[in-house]
Order: sequence, then structure tokens, then C-alpha cells
Amino acid sequence: MAGLLLGLFMSALDQTIISAALRTIADDLNGLSEQAWANTSYMITSVITTALYGKLSDIYGRRPVYCSAVAIFVLGSVLSGLAQSMTTLAVFRGIQGLGAGGLMSLAFAILTDLVPLTERSRYQAWFGAVFGVAAVVGPVAGGFFAGLDSFLGATGWRWAFFINVPIGVAAALIIVSLVRAQPNRVQHKFDIAGLLALIACLLPLLFAVEQGPVWGWTDSGTLTLFGVGALGLVLFLLAQRRAGDAALLPTPMFRNPLFSLYNGVNILVGAAVFGALSVLPLYLQMVKGLSPTQAGLMMLPQTLGIVAAGRISGPYVTKAGRYKTVLLGGLVLMVIATFGFGTLDVGTPLWQTGIAAGVMGFGIGLCWQVMLIAIQTGVAPQYMGAGMGSFTFFRQIGGTAGIAVFLSLFFGAVSERVTAAYRDAATDPAYTAALRDPSVTGQAANQVLLKARDGSVPLDNSSFLEQADPRLARPFLEGMAEAMQTVFVVSGVMLLIAFFLAVVPKEKRRDTPGAAAPGDAKETGKQPAGKG
Repeated sequence: MAGLLLGLFMSALDQTIISAALRTIADDLNGLSEQAWANTSYMITSVITTALYGKLSDIYGRRPVYCSAVAIFVLGSVLSGLAQSMTTLAVFRGIQGLGAGGLMSLAFAILTDLVPLTERSRYQAWFGAVFGVAAVVGPVAGGFFAGLDSFLGATGWRWAFFINVPIGVAAALIIVSLVRAQPNRVQHKFDIAGLLALIACLLPLLFAVEQGPVWGWTDSGTLTLFGVGALGLVLFLLAQRRAGDAALLPTPMFRNPLFSLYNGVNILVGAAVFGALSVLPLYLQMVKGLSPTQAGLMMLPQTLGIVAAGRISGPYVTKAGRYKTVLLGGLVLMVIATFGFGTLDVGTPLWQTGIAAGVMGFGIGLCWQVMLIAIQTGVAPQYMGAGMGSFTFFRQIGGTAGIAVFLSLFFGAVSERVTAAYRDAATDPAYTAALRDPSVTGQAANQVLLKARDGSVPLDNSSFLEQADPRLARPFLEGMAEAMQTVFVVSGVMLLIAFFLAVVPKEKRRDTPGAAAPGDAKETGKQPAGKG
């Protein structure tokens, strides 16, 4: 458990620590408008490799595959810490993602091997606690490092990546030393055709989603990418059908309607949550003017919500054997929170943001833990690695699309909203007084703002806001806040759709015959008797 918790902590910490430091990183590398690529390149490679790691671990064993994932992740972390531009950072984050795809899915798969289903909720509560700790430590540490000019000879923000090295080494050493057996290990051929088809599907689709708001959704380039991605999807489905049990995502798993529907919910929730939370730190740092450390501390209510929900939902599901009510309750809370985020503007008190973040965290804590349990009940033992990989795989697909779409939506709407806000500010006496003062308009930071009135909104470096006159900056910040509101509202709509989809499947109690623990099944490679 110590080795698994360290690996999970490293993976979870990387997401939270970078979110707090990303604005500083982007400003330092002069690429604020390109920051989406630093996230999406990581997410794309982690999505592709999630299913890959699950299948490889079924064939070659959890321990060597898990340690390989840790090694690749640490290598990507070191390279990311050495990046000199947003382009190279995006490339190195992609290498990080190659390892990240295995950290989470294999942790759950190893836990499945070692712990019977009847006790798994209790151990998964520790996993939830790790995410809670990472959610607390990550934003604060990211803000701390981002606020340092240098630390041990390197720019402060680079330690947001270097910190992964000692954690990864410790996790790998523990797993190598202590993980021995793996029940239900299978000997399948590797699905090369499926992997290539998956890449041909995901890369064009995600690139189209990323560039769609920029190029236009009806642009020939966008439509071509969607077409190539759709063709890749067809080829992937054919490859999975032909590969049978050797498939990356074996098609028999999807014959269980519960497995299929809840993974659909998984995609929507991943898109809505990752998309919304990629914008919230920008609101706190740019619109509200908080430092990276202060913005990280503002995320503490969300963390406390995640931890509290895990402590409540885990024992309840273990005792009652029911998860659907908990899942639906989590979705309702997330809908309320995202629509609450949709009301944030320049003048919104920070305590309101804190309450919405706490509600969001409680909903996340309820939703994701029990969703994994629901998926586990419908997976046969011989597919457990692929099945657990599918949970992370589909969530990462949603998260990747969400970050790409929502950040593109935000940056695509900023110019129009800022320009409109400056038009409306023409009747504001404080704003017009600042315009008539040569000592104000002559300053470099304020000249950047004056250009924004005509649509030349600076999106690569926002550091000028720290020296700008508040009267001239307010319309700029109002326009940014309005663009962010659009993102949060879209996120809320997606969560509403996920809620109605989650209502559909009939709940399967965890103590039914088909829900026998994979670790309790005979190691014949056959599915236990029952409905599973």
C-alpha cells in the first residue's frame, strides 16, 4: 500500500502542483495562450497509454510494468523542469504523460489483485485520502515554488517538476521489493493494430477539439481532422473485435450495460471537472489578483470536501453495498458548484468562491470513488487490468477534451468580451479620468491595456496586470471574468447530462453473486459464476 500510495500521490500531485504554477510558467516562457498544450499533451499521451498499461500488466505482470511507468514519469518530470519554451514543455509533458497513464490504472489493478472486493472500499478510501493530501499540498507547493525567483540554483517553478524524482524512486523501490504475486495472469498476444488505431483516432480528434474554436468548427482543416479521427475510431473498433481477449479494451466488457453507461458518465464528468478546474486558477490569479500561493490556499475548501466525502461514502458503500444514490448526489453537488462558478465576476467575494469550491470537492469525492466501484462489479477477472485501465482511460479522454475545449473556448471569447467591456466602460467616470491623465496612459503596462480596447488582447504574458492602473485594468478583468463564466456554465450543462445518464442503469448490489472479488476467483482465467 505504501508503494501504491506514493505512486498515486506523485500522479495526483503533478496535476495540482502544475495548475497553481502554470500561469507563472507560461508568463516566464512567454506562452500563456499556449498553456493548454502543456496540459493536453500530457493528457493525450496518458490517455493512449492508460489502456496500454492495463493490458500489458495483464500479460507481463503488474510489477515490471508499474516500475516502467514510474521511470518514464520521472524522466518526463526532469525534462519538463529543464524546458526553455512552451513548445518544449508541451513535448516533455507528453513524455510525462506516457508514464502517468500507468500510475493510476495499475495502482487500482494491483489493489484488485491483493484485496477482496468486500474490503476494497476501505482501502480505496486511503487512495481518496492521497488525492486529498495532494490537492492540499499541490496548489500550496506549486504557488510556493512559482513565487520563488530561484531555489537550489534553478528557477523556482522548475521544482514543481523536480519534486517528482525522490517520490518516484521511493515508490519504485517499494513495489520492486514487496509486490510478488498476481492472480489471473493471462498470456495474450499484444494488440498492436488496436494501439495504432487508437492513436489514429485520438490524436486527430483531440487536435480538432483544441483548434476548433481558433480555426472555426466548419473550417476544412477542422472537419478533416474530425473525419480522420472518426475513421480511426472505426478501425479501432474493428481491431478490438478481431483481437478478442487480446484487445486493449476487450469488447466483452462493454456487453455489460452498467460498465458501458457509467464509463459514458465518466467521460462527461472528466470533461466537466478538468475543464472547469483548469480555468478556476486563472480566475483567482488574474481576475482577483491573488498570488500563486494564495490561489492554492483558496483551493483548500475543495480539498476538504474531497476528503470528507471519501470518509463518508466509503464506509456507507461498504456497509450498504449500494452506490447509485451516492453517485447521483455527487453529480448534483457538482452541478450546483459549477453554476455557482458561473456567477463569478470581478467583485465576487472570495468566500463565495470558497463555498463553491468546497461543494465541488464534496461532489467529486462522492462521485469518482463510487463510480470506480460500480465499474469493478461488472468486470470479469481476466479483464481486470483492462477494466481498471478503462476507468482512468475514459476519465482522461473526457479530461483531455474538457481542458482543450474549455481553454480554447475561454481564449477564443476573451478578445470579444474584453473589447465589449471597454466600450461599456466609456461611461465610467473613474475610467475616463484615468484616460485623461498622461502620467497614467504613458506607463508601459497601461499602454498594453489601451491596445486591448481595439481587440489586441495580450494572451501570451499577463504579468503586465501587476503594474497596471486598476481603473484601466477593470474592464479587462471584467471581460476575462465573463469569458470564464461561459466555461463554467458549459461545464454545468455537461454535468446535468451526466446526471440524467447515470439515472438510467439499474443498480447492481455489490454482494450479488456476479460481484465476487477477482482475487477470490480460481485462477483459471474464467469468469466466476453469476451475472458478472
